[in-house]
Formats: sequence, C-alpha cells, structure tokens
Amino acid sequence: QVQLVESGGGLVQPGGSLSLSCAASRSRFRISVMGWYRQTPGEQRELVASLSSAGDTNYADAVKGRFAISRDNAKNTLNLQMHSLQPEDPAVYFCNARAHRTYSDYEGTDYWGKGTLVTVAS
Repeated sequence: QVQLVESGGGLVQPGGSLSLSCAASRSRFRISVMGWYRQTPGEQRELVASLSSAGDTNYADAVKGRFAISRDNAKNTLNLQMHSLQPEDPAVYFCNARAHRTYSDYEGTDYWGKGTLVTVAS
C-alpha cells in the first residue's frame, strides 16, 4: 500500500506562483509513474504532469512551460512548481502513484491522495 498526502495549496493572485508537494510513504512496492492531476466541480479529473521512474516527463498542453514536476528523493516527495497561474488553473490538485507489487505485476495499481485546493484570485 502507498499513502500519498498533498500540501501547498492555497490562494494566489493571477500571474503568481505556488508550489505543491506530495509526500509518499516508503514502500516495498515499485512505483513506475507519479503525477499530478486536477479536477473542478462537475468535470473529469485531468492530467497536469507526470514523472516516470526513468525520468520522463509529460505535461498537459495547458500548463506546459508554466509548471514543472520534480522528485525529491531525500524527502520522498513529488513536487509541482506552478508559475504564471491563470484563472483557468484553480482546481483540486491530486497526487497519483502507480505501484507494482511484484516483478510480474505489469499494470500496477493507482494510488491517490485526497487533494489540495488551489485558488487563483486577486
């Protein structure tokens, strides 16, 4: 089992910056991909950015060039640096991890945090 706890959400002015952090519990499970998703009321959860264990990154077109995903191995956290925040960015941001129990567990299991709220307003 993998436990994920997000933090760093809050209120920021348009054009401002905010940093999110996801603390992951240490586990024997192998995590292949971690990422950030966001969701607004009545809408589907969408990918913001992901980072694979191999170091490959993937960003949604809407945030590319403004957001940066990274991993801090010393603190066992996944981070999201958000810059030039726009009125379109407010949402609940969720941390995700795909973990594999065994060597033969190719598909893995997705684990989710409870989310942290990001609000963009003056």
